[in-house]
Amino acid sequence: MKGFDSRWKDFPDYILGITREIWEDRKIATLHHYYSDDIIVRSPGSIVTGNKGVIGATMATLAEFPDRQLLGEDVIWSGTPEEGMLSSHRIISTATHTGDGVYGAASGTKLRYRIIADCHAINNQINDEWLIRDQGAIVRQMGWGPHAYARDLIEREGGAEACVKPFTPSDDKSGPYTGKGNDNEWGARHTDILTRMMGADMAVIESEYDRACQLAYPGGQSGVSFDDADRFWMGLRASFPSAKFTVHHQIGRDDPMMAPRSAVRWSLHGTHDGWGAFGKPTGAEVYVMGASHAEFGPWGLRREYTLFDETAIWKQIALKTG
Repeated sequence: MKGFDSRWKDFPDYILGITREIWEDRKIATLHHYYSDDIIVRSPGSIVTGNKGVIGATMATLAEFPDRQLLGEDVIWSGTPEEGMLSSHRIISTATHTGDGVYGAASGTKLRYRIIADCHAINNQINDEWLIRDQGAIVRQMGWGPHAYARDLIEREGGAEACVKPFTPSDDKSGPYTGKGNDNEWGARHTDILTRMMGADMAVIESEYDRACQLAYPGGQSGVSFDDADRFWMGLRASFPSAKFTVHHQIGRDDPMMAPRSAVRWSLHGTHDGWGAFGKPTGAEVYVMGASHAEFGPWGLRREYTLFDETAIWKQIALKTG
């Protein structure tokens, strides 16, 4: 770990350790050190530049959810300490809504939801990030539908003209990380599966997934086997049949005591011009920022975790339809 504090035994230990320090140990000020001054943080809901904005958002979240915990399920990574490393960190977050904030008046609701955060780090500091939080799971547990929450959020932010606009490629800024991951076979295999599904080859599910696969999807949804995988991916692609599918980053890993696994960050960008998971076609231009993790076994893809922010998609649709 050249360039990193000696207390971190490896890159996953660094990612897991600083996450706990910042959120659970309340060492929020360490973001001045762990995040670069000009870090770019992209999420489906917006883009933020600079660690001051990140610190402000972190404090606002902890004011609304004081007992929030971030439990690291996995860190799938690529790169070297000398050239920089990219971690795809999958998290289960637990929290209780005991403070007023962006989700409304304190409700006492206990939450559990997933996050996938891709972070680039070099010299003991993170300077580029892509963050996807399962907003659909959060708002459903609080009694909202993602569509209704998105419409209400637009109103609370001052209406269609004044509200915070969801992230699109036109908003993006060039950051220090320009890598694409690694060429490990498991990342390549995962990318091939996603690409074939987005190319309407849904038969790939039965040929590449384990029949007993376990599935985790946006909205806190879980599933098993071929039918649940087909229903999810068909519902997404059918909503945006002409949208362009792009793989932005892929990592494959073979690590001791772990199944072969992969992390792929991808997007769909185009028109809401089909019937599917997002209802009646509206013609809205939509950008879906997605991330998927997978584990493989002797009979194929055995565990899949995919995230995108349903509320950001519905917000883009609502801004089109009024």
